[in-house]
Amino acid sequence: MAEDLYSVLGVSRSADQKEIRRAYREKARKFHPDVNKTPGAEETFKRISEAHDVLSDPETRSQYDRFGENFRQYAAADAARSSEQPRRSGGTRYTWSGGGAQSVNWEDLFGGGFGGFGRGADHTAELEITVEEAYKGGRRTVQVASPYGGAQEYTIDIPAGAVDGQRLRIAGAGGAGADGQDGDLLVTLRVKDSKRYRLSGADIETDLPISPWEAALGADVSVPTPGGPVTVHVPPGSSTGRRLRLRGQGMPRRGQPGDLYARVKVVVPRTLSKKEKELFEQLRDESSFDARRGS
Repeated sequence: MAEDLYSVLGVSRSADQKEIRRAYREKARKFHPDVNKTPGAEETFKRISEAHDVLSDPETRSQYDRFGENFRQYAAADAARSSEQPRRSGGTRYTWSGGGAQSVNWEDLFGGGFGGFGRGADHTAELEITVEEAYKGGRRTVQVASPYGGAQEYTIDIPAGAVDGQRLRIAGAGGAGADGQDGDLLVTLRVKDSKRYRLSGADIETDLPISPWEAALGADVSVPTPGGPVTVHVPPGSSTGRRLRLRGQGMPRRGQPGDLYARVKVVVPRTLSKKEKELFEQLRDESSFDARRGS
């Protein structure tokens, strides 16, 4: 009878994925044929790798728990599909041979580099946030899928004035280290334009809808900004597309904050009252302005 896979790794049947991963790394380091030249080390390493392959995947682990060592006969299709999935994305793979070549991920074994025997590997992820979130900062919960199955939630603090591409570090949330020092999770922020705001470097742009009479006569109007409403003066004769600059109302920065640009958008009423229609007709008859002249 084949040795129980949990016994091969030296873990209990209730062990979680982190315990299984840690046990695999410790034993793989000890019995890897490039490290251990004693007779039988290669076969022991193959058995350790097989145990890890089965128990690190929730689906094949469930099949093994149910059917025992003959689980592949009862779930051949599932086992075949699971075996095609790599245990980990990223990392450089090196091969060793001896009685048949077998591939092993040295980053899985040694925590982030060939010959590194301590700290776990850093993992990476991306988090999409809005311009408003980047401006104010705040706390977000991120869920990161584990290459060993399942997912883990982490809480991350986004600093006010965050920029696209900025990296935040969650200490100890990366790969497990053989000596207990886990790697970190590096989260790259991606700032996404919202319906109201568009980001260009440290500057923010937003549309400012105004009426035809405000555009023609000028007006003081309220502009919504991520930091709260601000009043801006619309000069007389403003057309759609004109940009009004609000200094210092862009993204927070150490030293000089960015600016906010309100882009004028003249909006015409869809329906007119009888009096409004008469006034527009009167303006049409009195004005010599030709919007298409010189365009």
